[in-house]
Amino acid sequence: MKSIQRFLLGLVAALTLCAALPALAQEGPLDKSQPKGITPEQIIQRFAAKEKEFKEARDRYTFRQDVRVQTPDDNGEYHEVFDVLFDDQGKRVENVVFAPQSSLALISMSPEDLDDIRHRLPFVLTSDEIPEYDILYVGQQQEDELHCYVFDIAPKQIVGKKRYFQGRIWVDDHDLQIVKTYGKTVPDIRKKKGQENLFPKFTTWREQIDGKYWFPTYTKADDELHFSMGDVHIREIVKYTDYKQFGSNVKITYEGKEVPKGEKPPEQPQPPQR
Repeated sequence: MKSIQRFLLGLVAALTLCAALPALAQEGPLDKSQPKGITPEQIIQRFAAKEKEFKEARDRYTFRQDVRVQTPDDNGEYHEVFDVLFDDQGKRVENVVFAPQSSLALISMSPEDLDDIRHRLPFVLTSDEIPEYDILYVGQQQEDELHCYVFDIAPKQIVGKKRYFQGRIWVDDHDLQIVKTYGKTVPDIRKKKGQENLFPKFTTWREQIDGKYWFPTYTKADDELHFSMGDVHIREIVKYTDYKQFGSNVKITYEGKEVPKGEKPPEQPQPPQR
């Protein structure tokens, strides 16, 4: 988010990511004991492999994404609804179905914001990306109706202009897939006073859509961005709906095996509706 607000310069105490973690809702207490029957390293290897399968599968789905960014202090709002589809050649395209004029005045939407909304809020951590991150097992936790292994992750280093995720992920102990993420995209961009691009902490929940993979369905951010010219309160809601598998000849695999199309999904626990 780029600030265009003009306030008197003041000293602002930075809120760290870790300090915000205890405020998360719908979670049981964190059990710091080691997992039984499996090591944290094995969990990482298995969920990263599942994430790679899931990323390839999600790329074969159409869906609708509803994005709403608000600044409550002045009732500013950016709202866009678009469908992610495929054209006649099978190329992935976006079709904007609703995009009224933005009324944001305290901030502006930067290209990095829009890219994050499309590609990083629905965070996916595959086996190809694991070497780029430090991953720390922190315990086990009940997340809604799911029992999860919890990991903190951070990029080992920032390379060029590449953007990363830093925060916490929850991996369910049944499917060994990521079911929730909390954190932010990094790094913030601070060139000079008045030219800052800051990004809020967000939570993304996933739900099981096809009986095999956990798809992102809801992202929420409610954060204070600390610009040099003053603080800006920001809220974001991103909804992902209408997932549909594209094409009759698409093959979806799960744990390395093809899943027959039309097969009745196994019964799986689902997170409560938000």
